[in-house]
Amino acid sequence: MVPLSWYLIVAAILFAMGLYGVIARRNAVAILMSVELMLNAVNINLIAFWRYLTPDRPVGLAWSLFVLALAAAEAAVGLALVISVYRERDSVIADELDSLKY
Repeated sequence: MVPLSWYLIVAAILFAMGLYGVIARRNAVAILMSVELMLNAVNINLIAFWRYLTPDRPVGLAWSLFVLALAAAEAAVGLALVISVYRERDSVIADELDSLKY
């Protein structure tokens, strides 16, 4: 069986990559993809801890499914906002979106 620490290391690397993408990227679509990467790292942690601590109770699995549903809703709303902004301003650069007025 694979040790718990390996799962935690993989999740930490994925989360760090996602955090770097959120901080360093300028494109709104790339920022959304980085947030999704961070949520997937959280899912790895939830499943790993569920498997190693309480495999008889599906609490971690239920939370993981909740995070997946939340990520899907976030992606749908986020992409709809990005498409709306692109239609208005012809750009999805996050630095240029400093105002709510058009």
